[in-house]
Amino acid sequence: MSAASCLLSEDQFLCSICLDVFTDPVSTPCGHNFCKNCINEHWNSNDQYLCPLCNKVFYTRPELLVNTFISEIVSQFRQEVQQKASSSSTEQQVAKPEVPCDVCTGTKLKALKSCLVCLTSYCETHLEPHLTKSGLKRHQLMDPVENLEDRMCMKHDKPLELFCKTDQTCVCMLCSVLDHKTHDVVPLKEEYEGKKAELGKTEAEIQEMIQKRRLKIQEIKHSVDLSKEAADREKAEGVQVFTALKESVERSLNELIETIEEKQRTTEKQTEDFIKKLEQEISELKTRSSEVEKLSHSEDHLHLLQNFLSLKAAPPTKDWTEVSVRPSYERTVVKAVAQLEETLSKQTNKLIEAELKRVQQYAVNVTLDPDTAHPELILSADGKQVNDSDVKKNLPDNPERFSDCGCVLGKQSLSSGRFYFEVQVKEKTKWDLGVARESINRKGQIIARPQYGSWNICVRNGNEYKGCNNPPLRLSLKSQPQKVGVFVDYEEGLVSFYDVDAAALMYSFTGCSFNEKLYPYFSPCNNDGGKNSAPLIICPVNQTV
Repeated sequence: MSAASCLLSEDQFLCSICLDVFTDPVSTPCGHNFCKNCINEHWNSNDQYLCPLCNKVFYTRPELLVNTFISEIVSQFRQEVQQKASSSSTEQQVAKPEVPCDVCTGTKLKALKSCLVCLTSYCETHLEPHLTKSGLKRHQLMDPVENLEDRMCMKHDKPLELFCKTDQTCVCMLCSVLDHKTHDVVPLKEEYEGKKAELGKTEAEIQEMIQKRRLKIQEIKHSVDLSKEAADREKAEGVQVFTALKESVERSLNELIETIEEKQRTTEKQTEDFIKKLEQEISELKTRSSEVEKLSHSEDHLHLLQNFLSLKAAPPTKDWTEVSVRPSYERTVVKAVAQLEETLSKQTNKLIEAELKRVQQYAVNVTLDPDTAHPELILSADGKQVNDSDVKKNLPDNPERFSDCGCVLGKQSLSSGRFYFEVQVKEKTKWDLGVARESINRKGQIIARPQYGSWNICVRNGNEYKGCNNPPLRLSLKSQPQKVGVFVDYEEGLVSFYDVDAAALMYSFTGCSFNEKLYPYFSPCNNDGGKNSAPLIICPVNQTV
């Protein structure tokens, strides 16, 4: 252990919640360590069981046991720190500069005290009069210091034993009654204690800042490690997927070539059969022709008449008028590409399903903010449902409230990282859903475009889906979503919408530039005489199977 201890640093033993060295360290299932009390208090004060470092969600509260291994290391680390502190203190005492006695002649001994009245430093022998004679006993003694003249008032040649708080300067007794008589003057020791306490507070604040930055370094390093793991995982998955696609393309190409060659072989065999039959018929016709010619030159009347009927008609043959060889390769390539496209589509759907599972890990518990809701909207008591009433209520027109557009924001915001939530849109014919920046116009009409502060998709007339980009993009969906998932990656500049039940990607805004807080955005649209009365419902996230 001693060989490894030289590699240990305080950074490795800081709890990221209290920013102090671990006390009863426990480990979460995701592998991060915290003080037992810190993580329990953190979970007691939050709705979800999240890891404060990586935001991993635990759907049941993990059972936490003290990590004895880390606890032993922390204990040894504390001992090493105390030993180093003690050693450092001793070194400082040894290294403390010696002040020579001002009275000694020849070899000067080490001064034991300095007198602020005499402005002289004394060794143990020469200090004795100050300890025994009544007149000198009243002199102010202190630990030996150099340059005692700097501690005297240059104007009155008196010790600087007071502090003027008005002018923030050290003064002597005469200064306090002459030049500073109307000022707030206190004993030097009193001001010293106050300033020392302030310095202690400043030191504590600086140490806290140092610890926070060390923690941030840890966090950044951890993010880099996570990024590398994610990159390696994505590369491996990419190699696997594209290798499979490459093999599928090569297999489809081989099947296409085999199909064409098989058709060619069939055509060639058919041609050979036709030619063989034609040649056979030609041979039979030639024989008949010879017989007819021979009979026509016969001088035997009886013989000609007897054989005329059998030779008059041509021998039976096939009618070749409609027979042709037309090899057909039309749509062979088209069919092969269509099959390949279907394979690619299945593979893409698998990837999107896996992607949806990953983004669902960033689910947050979203609730609606009634202070932002348009006066026509009705919010459920739990803040999970909203629908339009067509009746404008008399509500305070606070700055956060939307006054013209029938929409409402979520209470939760995002200014870094990722979040995900799901909304049921079942039985609705019109709705808008997405995220909006904090500064979105709340007192006028909203233009649903990224440049105006919203990243949404919408539906009109029950089945007309659009990505509200510039210009709006008509979405071609295989089915009508019943539940929509919304995912935001702040740093990546990504907003994606998923059909949760179909595990299909509906639309994505990419390359976005976010520079302020983002809030979940909901608009159930007008009631439309009851046709669109169903509410938008924020649902708990259950990961897709």
